[in-house]
Amino acid sequence: MLVLVGINYVGDSPGELSGCWNDVLNMKKYIMDVHGFEEDNIVVLMDDGNHTEPTARNIVNAYKTVMAEAEDGDAIFLHYSGHGTKVSLICFVCIDTTCDLELICIFLKIRDDDGDEADGYDEALCPRDFQSAGMIRDDDLYDILVKGCPDGVHMVSLMDCCHSGTIMDLPYIFRADGSQTEMILDPDLNLDAFIQQISGKLLEYVQKRIAERAGM
Repeated sequence: MLVLVGINYVGDSPGELSGCWNDVLNMKKYIMDVHGFEEDNIVVLMDDGNHTEPTARNIVNAYKTVMAEAEDGDAIFLHYSGHGTKVSLICFVCIDTTCDLELICIFLKIRDDDGDEADGYDEALCPRDFQSAGMIRDDDLYDILVKGCPDGVHMVSLMDCCHSGTIMDLPYIFRADGSQTEMILDPDLNLDAFIQQISGKLLEYVQKRIAERAGM
C-alpha cells in the first residue's frame, strides 16, 4: 500500500518546482518493477491535472485511509515531494460595506504548542492549497501515521522537502554524511516533553481500549 504525493505548485511565482512529478513517477516505476507492488495498491496525488489534486484534505484523507485499511503483516510506503516549511500562511479577510472583499495574507511561524520542538516551532508540509487550507503539521502527521499505524505493519516514509528532519516527530535521526553508522537519539530533542507527549498518547490509547472493552 503506497501513497505518493508530488507537488510542483504550477503557476506559483515564486515557489514553483519542476521535479516533484518526476520524483513520484520514478518512485512508482521503481516500487512496481523492483519490489512488485501492484498499481491498484498505489495512490498518487499530483497537481498535473491528471491525478487526484494534492490538497490538504486529499493528502490527509489518503494517509488516514491507508492506515485504516492496513492489517498485520502489511507494508506501507509513503513518499512526499514538495515544499516543507516552518511558516504558516495566515489569511485575514476584511469585509466593509463600502468596498469590495479584501484578502490580506501574511506569513507567521507555526508556534509549537506541545513543547516537543527544540527550536519552539513545528515543521509542516505545504499542500497545493496551503494558501486557503493551511499547512499539515508534524503533530498531525504523528497522530495519523505514527500513532495510527496498526500493530504488525511495517511503514517507510520518505519526505523530500525542506524542514523535514522531524516532520514525523520521531526521536531518532540518521545523517547520511558518513558520520553515523546507525540511528541515534536526536541530541536536540526535548526528551522530557517527548516522554510527556508519548505518555499522554499512551494513556489516551489505554483509556480508549478500556472503553471499547466495556462496550462489548
